[in-house]
Amino acid sequence: MLNALAQILMTVVPFLLVLTVIVTIHELGHFLVARAFGVKVDRFAIGFGKALFSRTDRHGIEWRVGWLPLGGYVKFSGDMDASSVPDSRGLDTLKREIVAEQGVGAERDYFHFKPIWQRMLIIVAGPVSNFVLAIVIFTVLFSLVGVELRPARVAQVVPGSPAAAAGFRDGDLISEMNGKPVEDAGEVVRKVNLSSGDPIRFTVERAGRPVEIVATPARVTREDPVAGRVSVGTIGLMLSSTAAETRQIRYNPLEAVGQGVRQTGDILGTTLSYLGRIFTGRENGDQLSGPLGIAKASGALTNAAVAANPDPLAMTINLLLTMTSFAAILSIGIGFLNLLPIPVLDGGHLVFYAYEAVARKPVAANVQEAGYRVGLALLAGLMLFATWNDLQKLNLFKFLGGLVS
Repeated sequence: MLNALAQILMTVVPFLLVLTVIVTIHELGHFLVARAFGVKVDRFAIGFGKALFSRTDRHGIEWRVGWLPLGGYVKFSGDMDASSVPDSRGLDTLKREIVAEQGVGAERDYFHFKPIWQRMLIIVAGPVSNFVLAIVIFTVLFSLVGVELRPARVAQVVPGSPAAAAGFRDGDLISEMNGKPVEDAGEVVRKVNLSSGDPIRFTVERAGRPVEIVATPARVTREDPVAGRVSVGTIGLMLSSTAAETRQIRYNPLEAVGQGVRQTGDILGTTLSYLGRIFTGRENGDQLSGPLGIAKASGALTNAAVAANPDPLAMTINLLLTMTSFAAILSIGIGFLNLLPIPVLDGGHLVFYAYEAVARKPVAANVQEAGYRVGLALLAGLMLFATWNDLQKLNLFKFLGGLVS
């Protein structure tokens, strides 16, 4: 019982802490840009539910910490509905109320009466803050800790595999994929995993000469220690490298920033590529994870960090580095998700503002309401699909089936 409780705590607590930090940074992006444009703010909250701490500053902004650590929010003065994009009639009503209470011109301090370009910048500042957070984290890690680069040296070719059919040999050094240089074996693994059915053009160094090889990854289902059971592409190569070939690189601050931007861009590119493959039917979407899967991944990473070294100091350092890297990846995911053109998300607000910029009037209330409902349905459907994936990876249905039989 105690072991189960400890396992739950190691899975849930790190996830909630990381999620709260990331969402707080997201909302802080909205808040800082809004304040830079003089927007009145009623509240900035970390967590939800009853306030554990609350303080109102001299600008009338309530700073609150809620008891439920599931993120946070910023509430602009005058927000009237969940979509935060009132129509013309709603704006007229709000303006009359503000003028009646505070005088003519007071409405210019409210979010809904700011120029469209300012509102769009305020909205986009949230996702951008998530990307900036990831870049900062990667920059710190690349400059202080560095990165270990292991050349993609072929240690073994699986007989009968696509790699064997393509002509790979033991000892080959993969130097390029589709014309792009390869510095680390992990690049090969990630590319192959997301390319089932698509030919990949490899350049390998063999006996001092470049050799071109084309191999098409086949789809297999395997157990991943972090992601659970997933379908990925494979060509049947075992990669390894000697200690002499392995390099530990620590970048200077300027180089680290560049690497941080590159890493963030690579993750975004991989996400877009995977989603594109889902829509074209080349992936089944089983790698999409919801809160359960993300929490499980957080727990698996926590356990791995703790088990890596029993020394308390080393364990603490490993755990901190692991959770920091996890936070960067999750921050990119949340930033990307919020930019999707779904009305309940930041991307949906940007679509409404783009329409307003062209039509010179806000989207009609009935259209907004319909869009809001469709957006909720889409988001709920996405979450249900991701949660279904999580439950399948956790083998819950087999467990329940065993109980019934």
